[in-house]
Amino acid sequence: MARGALPPVRKSLGQHFLSDKRILTRIVDALDPRPDETVIEIGPGRGALTDILKERAGRVVAVEYDRALAELLRQRYAGSNVEVVQADVLASDFAQLAGPTFAVVGNVPYYITTPILFHALQRPRAERAVFLVQREVAERMAAPAGSDAYGALSVNLQALAHAEMVFGVPRGAFHPPPKVDSAVVRVIPLQEPMVRPDEEQGFREFVQSAFGMRRKQLRRVLRGMRPLDAAGADALLSSVGIDPTARPETLDPERFAALYRRFRA
Repeated sequence: MARGALPPVRKSLGQHFLSDKRILTRIVDALDPRPDETVIEIGPGRGALTDILKERAGRVVAVEYDRALAELLRQRYAGSNVEVVQADVLASDFAQLAGPTFAVVGNVPYYITTPILFHALQRPRAERAVFLVQREVAERMAAPAGSDAYGALSVNLQALAHAEMVFGVPRGAFHPPPKVDSAVVRVIPLQEPMVRPDEEQGFREFVQSAFGMRRKQLRRVLRGMRPLDAAGADALLSSVGIDPTARPETLDPERFAALYRRFRA
């Protein structure tokens, strides 16, 4: 590939490049990087967001899976405050790359959005993160209990962090355009998460199992997870103040955490 030439778009990696500077600036504004701060950028692609980040953050660590794009970025940012790491983001240790305090931003490939979200929330966590994701996913991330969009992703994320949809991005802003609209979401980890470190994996599996039976009453949900009779399931639910006839989508993350602890015990 000639120096300066752009590598071809790799659809297998879910590449959709955003070049609208107004939208890119709004994404950086939502993150609000400090001049003394390290920012990890997930999937810098052709560097459109990186160009703005490097002017506002103290240091940028850009993690790019595509080897050709990583080489292009290394040439562009040689000698600057941008470090380019060619790696799978899901195999990357953010704290090791950035240090103990950092922020995260990225245009996240749709096909691996959820794994990346929870990878970014591994301890030690970023102080805050801003993600450009499929709009439907953004709505689920920020959805309140009882809403149509509320589900396992909502509970598992909100038990660890506050999620806020900041603004929408139309599909026409990308090249090539995806088949769906996108949105920018800001995620700020809770000072006191609703689940402890040793509970996170089990809690996630418990919530996913519950929403796999989301149309059932909680007494039947619990009986589907463990050998319990109706009286035992009702007693367990009542012990944490939950109506046995309620359904999973009506429980907020805090009540889910209380139920998980009781169920686990």
